Amino acid sequence: QVQVVESGGGSVQAGGSLRLSCAASGRTFSSYVMGWFRQAPGKEREFVSRITGSGVIRYYADSAKGRFTISRDNAKSTVYLQMNSLKPEDTAVYYCAAGWISSVSPLQYDYWGQGTQVTVSS
Repeated sequence: QVQVVESGGGSVQAGGSLRLSCAASGRTFSSYVMGWFRQAPGKEREFVSRITGSGVIRYYADSAKGRFTISRDNAKSTVYLQMNSLKPEDTAVYYCAAGWISSVSPLQYDYWGQGTQVTVSS
C-alpha cells in the first residue's frame, strides 16, 4: 500500500501563496494518479486538482484554474500544489490522495493523507 503525507499548509492573507507537498511511499509512485481535494467546514470534500503518473496530463477544478498548479517529482515520490492568489473561500483542509483512476470523485482514490489546514484571511 501507499502511505501519503501532506505538508505546507498554513495561514496567509488573501492574495498570498502557499505550496503544499505530498510525499508518498512505494516503488510504484510514478504509476499512480495523484489528486488534491479539500474540505471546508460544513461542506463535502471536493476535487481540486489531479495529475497522471507521467505528469503530462493535469486537470483542475474551475475554482483552481489559473491560480493553482499541480506538479510531481517522481524521483522524490512527491506531488506539489502551488496555490497563488489565494482567496478566503480556499480555506479548507487539503488532502492528497493516490489512485489508479483519474477522476474527480474521491471515491476513486485508494490512499489518503491526514490533511493539512489552509486558512486564508481577508
